Amino acid sequence: MPWFGEEQLEAVRSVTAMEYLQKHQPGRLKRSSARNEWELTDHDSFKINGTTSKWHWKSRDIGGISALNFLIRVDGMEFREAVEMLLQENPSLACLSPQPEERPKKPFVLPEPFRNCSRVQRYLNSRGISSEVIHYCRRLGILYESSPYHNAVFVGVDEEQKPRYAFMRGIYDKGERSFRIEQAGSEKRYAFCVPPKTGSIRVAVYEACIDALAHMTLEEGRADKYRLALGGISAPRDAQSAGKERQEISGNQMPGRTAKNPPALVQFLKNHPEIEEIEICMDNDFAGRWACGQIKAAYGTRYRILENLPQTEGADYGDLAVREMERKRSLSRQNVR
Repeated sequence: MPWFGEEQLEAVRSVTAMEYLQKHQPGRLKRSSARNEWELTDHDSFKINGTTSKWHWKSRDIGGISALNFLIRVDGMEFREAVEMLLQENPSLACLSPQPEERPKKPFVLPEPFRNCSRVQRYLNSRGISSEVIHYCRRLGILYESSPYHNAVFVGVDEEQKPRYAFMRGIYDKGERSFRIEQAGSEKRYAFCVPPKTGSIRVAVYEACIDALAHMTLEEGRADKYRLALGGISAPRDAQSAGKERQEISGNQMPGRTAKNPPALVQFLKNHPEIEEIEICMDNDFAGRWACGQIKAAYGTRYRILENLPQTEGADYGDLAVREMERKRSLSRQNVR
């Protein structure tokens, strides 16, 4: 893996998302109704300020300013891939400092656990996730609260139930920013997965860990199938019109480029030859629909595919869990009256 000098990284981080999009992907931008605000043609509910470059993706509740942050959090690139692309598209940055061939990979170590999980429990409950689902994951040792920052830690294990992956999600969001990161040394092919109580022939796949827990909650806590979080997805960066995109995906023809099969799904299916059904539970936006089409095309001849995206445009299962929680609270208040 290439190593990047501090000067290079500092220069790359100084490139704003707006500068990058205007220079390299202008066709991906369209003006919104607000003054000096732009939207992306390929992601619903994404807004970016033309002057400050401050962007916010409402459906994901994430935001930022830099092009590096944009490529990682919106386009789903790995850090190394994003830095390399920015250096290639800005040659003046590439020669700021030498690039040694390799940098030693950090060993994987789980974050230190806190003595209890009360803060993470309250946070996940506020996201519409039931205590039953949280306790189920905690008993399995795949969810806990870290020390000293009280992040929610979602653990992925290998065939011998040895931890090989951890995703940390901050519970104290500050405005549009939230802390989300994979633990150093994590192996994405062993991503977070909620197993069933007994064997199952079905695996449901999600973009994020919280989506898996939210969907399990909406299904009344049923532990009747595997629920695998892919650790994010990436869609083609070239813009597609909404009509063309839906038409092509519905016909199993992928718009733009094709993608590598998700490492987590590849490894999971290798370890579970008994699986016969793949339930696709991606977000209902451009990236999610595109990824759905990719999985259908790659696995449709070997597995029964169940397409189960949220019916609401632009929503994910985390959104639906919050709405269902609010609906129940509203009914409860009405009954009290």
